[in-house]
Amino acid sequence: MSTADTPENPPNAKLVDAKQKWAEEGRLMTGSAAPRADRLPPGQREVKNWPVLDLGIQPEIALDQWELTIDGLVDNPTTWGWAQFKSQPHFTDVSDIHCVTAWSRYDNHWEGVSAKHILEVVKPLPEARHIVFHSYDGYTTNVALSVFDDSDVLLAHSWEGKPITTEHGGPVRVIIPKFYFWKSAKWVNRIEFVAEDRPGFWEERGYHNEGDPWTEQRYS
Repeated sequence: MSTADTPENPPNAKLVDAKQKWAEEGRLMTGSAAPRADRLPPGQREVKNWPVLDLGIQPEIALDQWELTIDGLVDNPTTWGWAQFKSQPHFTDVSDIHCVTAWSRYDNHWEGVSAKHILEVVKPLPEARHIVFHSYDGYTTNVALSVFDDSDVLLAHSWEGKPITTEHGGPVRVIIPKFYFWKSAKWVNRIEFVAEDRPGFWEERGYHNEGDPWTEQRYS
């Protein structure tokens, strides 16, 4: 299930239609590329604020009700409640973020649990090659396991020293700095390890399957 298309939890249809049209038209594409060492990918502009983008749904999850399940092709399927999640080794990182809608924000300070630690805990099976993130709003997105297994990837609970707000994906969201930010799922509640690639919400609607900002992988 890729969306929360239910009467009580519908996505913003106008937003979805508009962004699908962007994909069809190749909007914001410059046709250029930049080395990964460059700080600002092609077609991006730096912003100082943190714009809010979602499907029109911002689920409020009480901390005593929050859970994260990590399962699929792993040796040690795991479910953490909030206290268990916060008891994991503390990880901090500073990274830039790049949104497919052409903004970038520099020097974001994150706190949370590293992807490296998660992989150590659940121990992916040899046949696991991809990951699907599932969120409380029904959103999904996919990445290769090799993308998740990077030193700057984490599940973040704090930004700039404060808990991540609901509008930005709190209490916990994925942070994958090297890829467009739609891959960094908000309100994450499940990480599923799979053998075959499985496109998520935006990937099924014309967005690129991988999403590398430096080669402008905005759309498929």
